[in-house]
Amino acid sequence: MIRNIAILLVFQLGGETLARGAALSVPGPVIGLGALFLTLLAVPALADRMRDTANGLLAHLSLLFVPAGVGVSTHLATFADAGPALVAALVGSTVLAILAGVGAFLLTARLTGSRGDE
Repeated sequence: MIRNIAILLVFQLGGETLARGAALSVPGPVIGLGALFLTLLAVPALADRMRDTANGLLAHLSLLFVPAGVGVSTHLATFADAGPALVAALVGSTVLAILAGVGAFLLTARLTGSRGDE
């Protein structure tokens, strides 16, 4: 398990190094995750080896949100001042994300010739 976590951290470090070194606007962990995804596709044995570790991390994913909750509670005054703007941004982005998903589904259905009555 320690090796698998080390592999995850190496990919994150590689992504962070690439993002900062090349002054990319994409966050380093996202680049590292993409590289890990491609590596797992190319090396299925590695994917099988990391499956238990990944499932263990996913089972305890809620623990990773504790720091975010603490950060929110320390900035309650900021949220009170900008509350309406934050609510509008959250609702608006949620609606846009749902519409983008619907659009992607409809486009895929149209391109594949699916009629929906099957």
